[in-house]
This record gives sequence, C-alpha cells and structure tokens, in this order.
Amino acid sequence: MSTPHVVVVMGVAGTGKTTIGPLLAARLGVPYAEGDDFHPPANIAKMSAGVPLDDEDRWPWLDAIGAWAHERAGLGGVVSSSALKRAYRDRLRAAAPGVVFVHLTGGRGLIEERMAHRQGHFMPTALLDSQFATLQPLEPDERGVAVDVSGSPEDITARAVNALRDLERSSARSSQ
Repeated sequence: MSTPHVVVVMGVAGTGKTTIGPLLAARLGVPYAEGDDFHPPANIAKMSAGVPLDDEDRWPWLDAIGAWAHERAGLGGVVSSSALKRAYRDRLRAAAPGVVFVHLTGGRGLIEERMAHRQGHFMPTALLDSQFATLQPLEPDERGVAVDVSGSPEDITARAVNALRDLERSSARSSQ
C-alpha cells in the first residue's frame, strides 16, 4: 500500500481480530494496538459477567480507539475493534477520517468453535448471538474489505493484504 493507512480489523468476537491484527500489522510494517486494551475496567467486568455492552458503554472505548487511530494518521497502524454497527464505524471515522476497515467474516459455527477453544479471554460464547444480532456489515460507501476467516491465520492475513492492495488500486484509479 502506497500510503500508510490505519486499518481497523473488525468483526464479531471469535473471528480472529487479535490473531490477524498483529500478523497484518507485521505484513504492513506498522504497529498494532489491541482494541480490548482500550476498554475501561467496567466494560470488561460487564462482559466477563456475560452482559452485553450497550452503546453508552461503547462510546468511551470507541473514542479511545479513534484517538489512537488519529495519532497514527499518515503513519499507519492496525487496531482491532468489533466495530459492529455503522454508528460505531462512523464514530471511528469522525476521529480518524482515513481509517480503512478489514471485516473478518465467517459462519456462526466456525466462530463458535474457535471461541470455545480460546484461553483466557473475557468474552463468553454466550454473547456470540448478541454480536451477530448487532452486526451491520460494511456498506458500499464505507472504505474497507470483507475477508473470510476460513483457513490458517497466514491464509487469512494474505487475503487481507491482497484485498487491501486491491482496494488501494481501485481507489487510485477512481481518483485519476
């Protein structure tokens, strides 16, 4: 990619944001920030108790991620964030207008299986249904790509890099 963008790796819990994010950052030669680290302690306690977050819980978290993305504008970076709703992505774009989204997608069965094998994560599989119910996929006017999460982390990362390069090429052509 010619310009270092800030990439938000998004998707429901269990799609591999924490696995793919650092791999993607390494391939792009930019730093990675774990979106879960931006949650205030009250959010982590709520999710650990199996209670889904509401929008009021998410705003400070999204603002913190947006501030990080804003600081990385022009320098590049990769950050994970579920960014499930258009309103959440709009909030991130308001803070960092150049962000690009990589939406990790997959079937519920595959994602539930992966969640069941995770160690030490605060998000229980019981919240997966609420994640899918909340999810609003990227719309055509949102800058980003959808990447299937089947296969190995390396396969997924390669697909993400290729999709981002294709997006960059298509953006360059349309701006000429």
